[in-house]
Amino acid sequence: MLLKSAKNICQILFDAGYTAYIAGGWVRDLLLNESSDEIDIATSAPPSKIQELFEKTIPVGIAFGVVIVVYKGLNFEVTTFRKDHPYQDGRHPDGVDFSTPEKDAERRDFTINGMFYDPLNEKIYDFVGGKEDLTKGMIRAIGDPKKRFEEDRLRMIRAVRFATRFNFKIEPKTQAAIHEYAATIFPSISIERVWQELNKMANSARFDQAMIQLHTFGLLQELFAHLKDLSINEIETRVQFFPYFPLNCPLILYLLELFPAYTLKQKIHLCHYLKATVKDRKLVEFFSTPHEYTESYEWAYFYAHPLSKLFLEIQAAKKMPPDKQNYIEKHQQRAHQLQIAIQRIKNKTPLVTSAHLQAYGINPGKQMGELLKKAERIAINEGIETAELVLKQLGLLKSNS
Repeated sequence: MLLKSAKNICQILFDAGYTAYIAGGWVRDLLLNESSDEIDIATSAPPSKIQELFEKTIPVGIAFGVVIVVYKGLNFEVTTFRKDHPYQDGRHPDGVDFSTPEKDAERRDFTINGMFYDPLNEKIYDFVGGKEDLTKGMIRAIGDPKKRFEEDRLRMIRAVRFATRFNFKIEPKTQAAIHEYAATIFPSISIERVWQELNKMANSARFDQAMIQLHTFGLLQELFAHLKDLSINEIETRVQFFPYFPLNCPLILYLLELFPAYTLKQKIHLCHYLKATVKDRKLVEFFSTPHEYTESYEWAYFYAHPLSKLFLEIQAAKKMPPDKQNYIEKHQQRAHQLQIAIQRIKNKTPLVTSAHLQAYGINPGKQMGELLKKAERIAINEGIETAELVLKQLGLLKSNS
């Protein structure tokens, strides 16, 4: 559906007299036989013509020739072939000149991302040596790597992401430029863009190696000042269990491993620095509790919590056999024993309810709240399955019978 829609967009542009190619990452992934869930299109049509040809468009960057075309419910970034003016802010060119596919390829970041694909003729256009670098397994900046990184400092992190995702090497000149420009990453780019890039990094393979490479290049220390004096060996130790973390593990939980001595207050400060979501902050708070309990009541509430499964998976990931298996089995057995209580907690259907207590003259208020909690504790800790037995334990049933 994605490719078919992209092809239809290119056909519409072609029928109007314009060249249109699929550009960038999708072409790279095609040649690598990798799946891709996003397609960008580059065209000779000016933005005004793109808007005219398609019913629904979003003018996200008209000044830079960028229009979002909404086609059959899917968003496609359609960009006019361009040559960029110099960059003064480390992110945006001062202006653009609409140009040719060859010139457009020259402004892109890395050779493996600088190719085009004509879906109408099923032909690849490679003006920058991208196919050769894919064969070599090489991440190479297009043209002068220093200029590419001056244009957008985030490209240094992207180089590491692509290198670790595909298990490629970064070619020497590109490496040298990253080393030279690492200390300039801020304030040219925002922490929000860094967060987005790290998220992509965490969702692909070898995130542990990505962290090690970022530290080797001096980038990780710039992102997180508290890591400046850390040795590469210590970084390797802190990320050693990343490969065993569950799929789609939230980025913030990976990052917490870099700061094992942080207090909860420092972790929350880290969340604010990263401009993380409220959901991420709640994750941090939950994961900052050891969750070691003595009562079945406490364990039941822990297992009923929606984050407990992820917590246990990550704790298990940081253990070595046979401790890992013992840890998993211990929690599986305990949760199985408490499954009835856990389900009651999830369903919010305690054995003893406010109606029970009101029947014995307990009015809503602090006393009722305390008795309800006590009743639930008794029921779970003693494995009681009837409200009458719990009420007896509370001394209510006997005194009112």
